[in-house]
Amino acid sequence: MLALQKTSPAAGLELVEVPVPELGPDEVLVRVRATGICGSDLHVDDWTPSYAFIAPSIPVTIGHEFVGVAQNGPLAGRRVVVRPSVTCGVCAACTDGRHDACERRRGIGMTRDGAFAPWVRVPQRNCVPVPDSLNDEMAALTEPLTISMQALRTAGDVAGLRVLVMGPGTIGQGIAALARRAGASQVVVSGYDDAARFDALRAMGFEALVDVKTQSLAEGTRPYTGGAPFDLVFEATGVPETITEALALLRRNGTVVVTGIHARPLTLDLTPLVRNQQQLRGSFRPPESDWPLALALMGEMDAVLRPMVSHVLPLARAHEGFALAHGKQASKVLLCPEAGDA
Repeated sequence: MLALQKTSPAAGLELVEVPVPELGPDEVLVRVRATGICGSDLHVDDWTPSYAFIAPSIPVTIGHEFVGVAQNGPLAGRRVVVRPSVTCGVCAACTDGRHDACERRRGIGMTRDGAFAPWVRVPQRNCVPVPDSLNDEMAALTEPLTISMQALRTAGDVAGLRVLVMGPGTIGQGIAALARRAGASQVVVSGYDDAARFDALRAMGFEALVDVKTQSLAEGTRPYTGGAPFDLVFEATGVPETITEALALLRRNGTVVVTGIHARPLTLDLTPLVRNQQQLRGSFRPPESDWPLALALMGEMDAVLRPMVSHVLPLARAHEGFALAHGKQASKVLLCPEAGDA
């Protein structure tokens, strides 16, 4: 079958022929219908230092935001989305049923084969059934929406707050939509030369958009805020220096929630943060229980979230899809295997 793989610890990905996966105990074979290109996949393609941890697993098929049809097990014949974080099953937390506390995980599409392929093997317990009312394009957004949900949980109550979302990609778009739904008084989204993603956000009903390619963040946000500080900032850029900019626009006792994975460290002057009693919080993996909630939420917000997907391409055109994503010419690109790929 055709698969998009990381074949060496260097920049680049390859479309290669690999065998259909063989199942282990308690595993399900999923026929893939659509897989999203994620910011993490772009990092793997570029081979940034923050993703060098996958080197021992190379060659590995990437892709972890996907929907497909289970071929065996209790959900055979049903569409499923799959939690990409695979718990070890043998540590004290797992044997006690506290899977969210497992610290010995493997990642589908990172350290075990993923879904940029017609077939993928996954643990049965990671499969979540998709409601019939939700189409494949929306279902493929489940994983990034759970990340956005976790960011909102990390932030706390956003009702009545002035919110800045830095980074207009899929995670940022989801955060903006959820913050507005949760009652934020204002949501401003910033990006750098992100015309396609801004188009998606406009279609989602957002108008307070700032392009920091042509102006500073402070200058760009001022027309929307009148110079007032933000109560809450979400960082979803993967560019560490933006956190310094965020803190400068944050009110006393305000919070920055960091969701991006960064290719380099940040040098940060902590004195202003301490004197202003600001908080810097990291947000990453949601609890497993969020997945059915995310699917239900997408059903409720289908019309709002639908513009997030801008391109649907065959798997054989994976390199074209990655070029669109790298070049910021797309909002979300989905790759779909065709009959001949299997």
